[in-house]
Amino acid sequence: MKQTIYLDNAATTKTDPRVVEAMLPYFTEHYGNPSSVYEFSTPCKQVISGARETIAKSLGAKPNEIYFTAGGTESDNWAIKATAEAYADKGKHIITSKIEHHAVLHTCEYLEKRGFEVTYVNVDENGIVKLDELKKAIRPDTVLISIMFANNEIGTIEPIKEIGQIAKDKGILFHTDAVQAYGHVPIDVDDYNIDMLSSSAHKLNGPKGIGFLYIRTGVKMRSFIHGGAQERKRRGGTENVPGIAGYKKAVELAMASMEEREKKERKLRDYLIDRVIGEVPYVRLNGHRSQRLSNNANFAFQFIEGESLLIMLDGSGICGSSGSACTSGSLDPSHVLLAIGLPHEIAHGSLRLTVSPENTREEMDFVVDRIKEIVQRLRDMSPLYEDFIRRK
Repeated sequence: MKQTIYLDNAATTKTDPRVVEAMLPYFTEHYGNPSSVYEFSTPCKQVISGARETIAKSLGAKPNEIYFTAGGTESDNWAIKATAEAYADKGKHIITSKIEHHAVLHTCEYLEKRGFEVTYVNVDENGIVKLDELKKAIRPDTVLISIMFANNEIGTIEPIKEIGQIAKDKGILFHTDAVQAYGHVPIDVDDYNIDMLSSSAHKLNGPKGIGFLYIRTGVKMRSFIHGGAQERKRRGGTENVPGIAGYKKAVELAMASMEEREKKERKLRDYLIDRVIGEVPYVRLNGHRSQRLSNNANFAFQFIEGESLLIMLDGSGICGSSGSACTSGSLDPSHVLLAIGLPHEIAHGSLRLTVSPENTREEMDFVVDRIKEIVQRLRDMSPLYEDFIRRK
């Protein structure tokens, strides 16, 4: 069996065995419904309360400001749709960026069909939101600004503190999709003036199917899922107790290892980037060189199709992606790469590799060597490359 080198940690991460261990009792031993009144359900209530406290502490928030969801997509939908509905009397204008995850963009498109106006702010060539443009977009009827903390494709970390201050100064609610950032970079909701924050456990070695939405006390937020009094009557449905127990453990592990993990990931990432940029011609790094997530490397190779590169890398046991896992199967180039100014033909040749602390330098060497071979093979079959070389 061939070796697998997993470099798609932005899509999902391996569930830590310690997380799995923390979850197991809530499948077979403490399996009561947390809403039940009998003593048998007490352990379930306790682990939910403990998870709220752990997550709140990691953000500088209060436990009653943490609401469990099924993941980042639900959290984004809830934050944007419920805010729009609750504050519609004040205004129907929302500001976001052109490089948001589709959980935000498609939600905004949904609201546009229902009478809301959305301004999509541009980013620069590194994927950083243009703050001057954001400020100019603010109107008297603006009720929400939603900007992601770090981009899921190119890894660029946004100036969230500045954006939060802009929103606060104007009395506008500020939501950030922190799915890629939470557990990987320090976040303090008060310091950053964040009113709502979305997260998903499977991005930090937790289980799939569980996330949370932080909602600052005082934000007028309506229920998103109806059908019960769970989550203080704001999110109906029996709580995913095993998932919450796993999320609690994942957060504990992530916070304890963040500095060491980030240092190791950055060292691997930079080694990977330096080798690819230095040894493969006609390639560019997408995203900010330093102001980016420690595990993210995103390249655009000219004269090739990213999908062909991915398939051939897979044949060597290397798992990567050409962008967001939520848009796999799409024939269109990444909206993020187009937003940072890449032409279609170059955006089609993208490759995202996201490392973890379990990866090694030897694996990076193998990956780069295979990239060099495959890119050259694909270019040798490309009439565009042949024409380019001839004209050169």
